[in-house]
Amino acid sequence: MTKIQLETLLIDVLADNLTGKIVKYDEKADFRLIKSKISRGSFNRTLKQSKENVIKSVYTILLLSYLGIFETASLSPYLEIASKLQDYIEAYSQSSSNKLSEDNLKIIEIIREELEISLNRLSSPINKIL
Repeated sequence: MTKIQLETLLIDVLADNLTGKIVKYDEKADFRLIKSKISRGSFNRTLKQSKENVIKSVYTILLLSYLGIFETASLSPYLEIASKLQDYIEAYSQSSSNKLSEDNLKIIEIIREELEISLNRLSSPINKIL
């Protein structure tokens, strides 16, 4: 999934929830971070691509699991990263709403560095995940 596809998917999912009303797709297109205006059709095409990519990813995981190639043990590093990411988001949210001490800021930085190292390690082609 590309960054633009992810952004489009997040806009589609969150826009209605954050505004408390149904947002039209041409208005959702205006939420994109790119400077140039995009059409509703372009937004919808990108949204369709992102949803198709999510579905393909889920099917891939299901297929690998069915074939016994993708064992639960190989998922644990990804689950650990998801947990660290949640910790980071919670710490960062608290830091933006409150003044944090130097110690708390150091903890946030440590979590961020751990995330970066873990993601780089898992995304390395040398890493054997299967």
